[in-house]
Amino acid sequence: MTQPPPGFGAPQDPQGVPQPPAQPPQMPPAPPTPPAGAPGYGYPQQGQPGPYGQQPGPYAQQPGPYAQQPGPYGQQPGYTNYPTQPQYPGAPTPPSGGGPGGFLKGKPGVIVAGAVAALLVVGGGTYVVLSGDDKDDKPTVSKSSEAPKPTGSPSVDQGDGKGDGGGEGAEDLNAGRKDGESKVLFLNTNDVDLPRNGAEVFGLWTVGDTVVKAMHREIAGYSTSDGSKKWSVPVSTKVCSAPVNASADGRIVFGIEDGLTEKAKCNDLQMVDLKTGKAGWKKSIPKPTGAFASLADYTLSISGDTLAVGGTGSSYGFSLADGKQLFTGPTEGCKPFAFAGGPKLLAGASCPTSDYDKPKHQLQELDPATGKVKWSYNTPEGWEIDKVYSSSPLVVSLTQREPKKWSIIALTDAGKLRATIDGGKDKFAPRCGGAFVVFGQNLEGCTGVAADAQNFYMSTDTGYGNANEVVAFSLATGKAAWRSKAPAEREMTPLRIEGGKLLVYMGARYDQGGTLATIAPSGGAPATVLQNPASTSQIESSFYSPKMAYTDGRFFIASGRVSAGNDEEEKKTKTMMGFGQ
Repeated sequence: MTQPPPGFGAPQDPQGVPQPPAQPPQMPPAPPTPPAGAPGYGYPQQGQPGPYGQQPGPYAQQPGPYAQQPGPYGQQPGYTNYPTQPQYPGAPTPPSGGGPGGFLKGKPGVIVAGAVAALLVVGGGTYVVLSGDDKDDKPTVSKSSEAPKPTGSPSVDQGDGKGDGGGEGAEDLNAGRKDGESKVLFLNTNDVDLPRNGAEVFGLWTVGDTVVKAMHREIAGYSTSDGSKKWSVPVSTKVCSAPVNASADGRIVFGIEDGLTEKAKCNDLQMVDLKTGKAGWKKSIPKPTGAFASLADYTLSISGDTLAVGGTGSSYGFSLADGKQLFTGPTEGCKPFAFAGGPKLLAGASCPTSDYDKPKHQLQELDPATGKVKWSYNTPEGWEIDKVYSSSPLVVSLTQREPKKWSIIALTDAGKLRATIDGGKDKFAPRCGGAFVVFGQNLEGCTGVAADAQNFYMSTDTGYGNANEVVAFSLATGKAAWRSKAPAEREMTPLRIEGGKLLVYMGARYDQGGTLATIAPSGGAPATVLQNPASTSQIESSFYSPKMAYTDGRFFIASGRVSAGNDEEEKKTKTMMGFGQ
């Protein structure tokens, strides 16, 4: 196959590291800046706008990263490559360190050793690798997790402007609500005793009347109607990884650190039933062999009843039912380094090559029960598997290191090239940020992209404060089929396909609440399905690197990372907000 065209130009800004928008002076001050290495801001913030999704992450549900998630959209999986796709402005950049799969692949040992040494001496980012401090060396769980009964912040008044707003001295967040605007269902504050550097949030997932997120040493489910805590699963060490999607019946497996010291690795697995809040099986990932194998950061994906675990040089499959190991990845030839789940189990695999500057990659579909390869697609020489934007239909992002190029391709269900997406002269910025991964790669969890049977959808990047467009690309030809422009000064972000239409989010502004809208498969103007109150727009826009979910007419937004200067501030930190009719 010939080399795909660059499609979207050379990458410009680091991807996956959201940049702060130029907020108008009326906006409240930004949240405390976390230590170096922590996720940054995005707009509406990868939180995706970040989370929607299926989880998602993102957003949601997409196997792809969208669709098909039992849960919300988005959100992003925990443990996403840090930088991996670019944020505003510009086209996506190849993952830092030379492409998908981590910069370990194919490099001489001396280079890897040097890289590791550098990680141990880099100033502000050290805590990401060596996150030990006296507050974090002992088990701490949510202050309410020892009694997993309904807890959490009181729900707020339902909107007549006369209620107490949710507790003594609490503000009535619905007092300023206008006709046609959604109600604030709840606003929760933090109840988890955090380590000094704060903690990453994993989720959101929605299952029935429960929205779930995980942080530090607790996995918790909250009522979608009032935000009260329905159940809590405390864990003895940190939650460090999570799939983008839960299974169709609401089961998920979290990555848990295997100790409490700075040497702890994300090597333990804990299954949780999100419907009931019950912890299931727990086991450790087998110890890999070979040079530098112990440095691999594993990422998790779920397809059917299988949990796929991918890392540099090592991959595994486990049964969601009982944790039984179903398969181990190949020890030679093309080796999977990461998976994408959903309706299909896809693997990005790195193949042997004598020239590090000319990597060889394959995209594979595997049998979830056995790990056997059903088909494989060989990328052109020098091109690497970057992200799976959708697994059904299959849309994949490819990158080239030198010169830096980015291409998006559509494949058939049998892994044959269907079309190359022609981005023209527009700038696009899918958001694929998330938790920091040193030696790993995550193929899914991007927001700002979606696909249906006919089209692939992505929004243009026009800069903060300028209306952008959603572009529908034909999967048959790769050409733009239609464009839908956002209202003045709004930016639309595709989330997923909802009821045959494209669901998009427009982030909150200083004078307007966030908007959920749909666009018909034939194009046209976005039609509002949920307009959040202007009176709470500053709160809605203040969540740090937010995670988001939309389900059954309710919208949830949560901080993607929670951090505070002291214990008193920690308890006042706003962590999640819900809106509905």
